[in-house]
Amino acid sequence: PSVGSVREGKGERYLWGVVITTSCLSLQVGLLSGICLIVGTMIGSGIFISPKAVLLETGAVGPCLCVWAACGVLATLGALCYAELGTMITKSGGEYPYLMEAFGSVIAYLYSWSTIMVLKPSSFAIIALSFAEYASTPFYPGCTPPIVVTKCLAAACILLIVLVNCLSVKLASYVQNFFTAAKLLIILVIIVAGIVLLAQGNTENLSNPFEGASTSFGSIGLAFYNGLWAYDGWNQLNFITEELENPYRNLPLAIIIGIPLVSVCYVLVNIAYFSAMTPTELLQSPAVAVTFGDRVLYPLSWVVPLFVVFSTFGAANGSCFTAGRLTYVAGREGHMVKILSYISLKRCTPSPAIIFNGILAVFYIIPADINTLINYFSFAQWAFYGLTALALIVMRFTRKELKRPVKCPMPIAALVVIVSCYLVLAPIIDKPELEYLYCTIFILSGLLLYFPFVHRKFSWTRRVMRPITMHLQLLMEVVPPEKNE
Repeated sequence: PSVGSVREGKGERYLWGVVITTSCLSLQVGLLSGICLIVGTMIGSGIFISPKAVLLETGAVGPCLCVWAACGVLATLGALCYAELGTMITKSGGEYPYLMEAFGSVIAYLYSWSTIMVLKPSSFAIIALSFAEYASTPFYPGCTPPIVVTKCLAAACILLIVLVNCLSVKLASYVQNFFTAAKLLIILVIIVAGIVLLAQGNTENLSNPFEGASTSFGSIGLAFYNGLWAYDGWNQLNFITEELENPYRNLPLAIIIGIPLVSVCYVLVNIAYFSAMTPTELLQSPAVAVTFGDRVLYPLSWVVPLFVVFSTFGAANGSCFTAGRLTYVAGREGHMVKILSYISLKRCTPSPAIIFNGILAVFYIIPADINTLINYFSFAQWAFYGLTALALIVMRFTRKELKRPVKCPMPIAALVVIVSCYLVLAPIIDKPELEYLYCTIFILSGLLLYFPFVHRKFSWTRRVMRPITMHLQLLMEVVPPEKNE
């Protein structure tokens, strides 16, 4: 047909010579894969990097272990709120649909804007950089790998994971399941080795656990930041609710099994670290898990960095898997360009959204400083976690008609809101820095795009984007999603 013409044929519509059809994401994630997504995304680089940062801020072994345990409790309480929200509003996209229902389009847009453009790709980049550091270290014995090598390897990791997630949901799930099993194996090895050392009498580091503890308001907040970075991922299953088989059963069940499992593992791993290293030695170690392996598992110490590589790769895969779904849902709702909501016709994956997230992550590895990114990532992320818990409370009064297969006690949601406020405000009050202001300005800057392009929907933007969307659709063989009511 001629350009711009529309004709009917065999139950399909044709526009500009392109078949206009729709597709949807298929239900391919079961209970086991859901648990593996939660566990595999939570256990990434954090438990192998964050122990130093948590100990540095708390100043002693006792409060360090208490922070790790408290972070697990907080993650579990937050996940209980998300279990109610996820079974009440069965849409993918994590916090996005909940904020949309409770507070309207503006708050949901600001969340999608900051998360899609900064939080998700920077998290992906941080994990990929951790993967690259551990993977390249054996090739440079006695010295630090060149930054160029590390960043090129991180970029290759990102591109490989993007390819896997674009090819098949099942393939991405199999990759996630395999690497989750691998990381649980190395966690088990570290825990068993720690138990053996404690049984042999190596308990001196745990004898006066609260000596020299820090009581600073801001330091405890920063310790929680770094601990919660290791726990981040407890909400990942809510990003793929539409692809989860029987979400009313599998979503809360995966949360109940996955998060306590990770919490117990993290506390026991930290105890194992202190059975082999003093607090000073742990702080001086460039890679805590590797140092532990060198001391305890020799001559099999090479196993630890290998499995840490597996762990970080699996966490990066989970991060990419869920980030693509948020971008896809935001595009479907009109908060991002439409092409990001399209689905591969052959493979039923949101490939444009996944590719977009991967490209941003590659850009973020260029200037990345891991510790700085963790702090600012947590500052913004916990603001949205608090808003989401508040959304649960608000909808108890404004959306009483919605069915709630899982009901979280109101005091738990209120506690999550209060703790979120503390985690957002404590470091700012204790040690004000311009970076927090920059982060806030960036989030609010999304309004400059929201009002002309989303709220007013200027016609000229459609004329500009329509041919671009068409050519990208032809190039990637993607189609619009079915309407999700």
